[in-house]
Amino acid sequence: MDSELKIKMYSFTIDCKDPNELAKFYAALLKWEIAFIDEEWACVYAPGTKQGAYPGILFQRNLEYNPPVWPDEPDAQQQMAHLDFVVNDLEKAVQHAIHCGAKISDKQFSKDCKVMFDPAGHPFCLCLMESIF
Repeated sequence: MDSELKIKMYSFTIDCKDPNELAKFYAALLKWEIAFIDEEWACVYAPGTKQGAYPGILFQRNLEYNPPVWPDEPDAQQQMAHLDFVVNDLEKAVQHAIHCGAKISDKQFSKDCKVMFDPAGHPFCLCLMESIF
């Protein structure tokens, strides 16, 4: 019997008021599959993988959730984490994200990345990196 400790990332969990809405957004944005949805939880994962075999994004209902402010502002809800996605065509990726329900941040920090907000107000970045595709 193998007694070596094994740890594998299962998901990145995001608080929101409506897990169903946010799971549908990220499933559309990433062209991923929805593993499960109910009022309290939803999970999306990469197609062709078994749930849990590859890290997914888990959404948990928090009725007290307040979206973070980006960039940071004094006395405002601060972001604790954000997701970065690499893309091979930044403009097409931005338009796709908008079509899925995202909004572009008024503030940007790089010509090769776009800061966006998901429907619940979480910031995420689309970053041009053609070399990995």
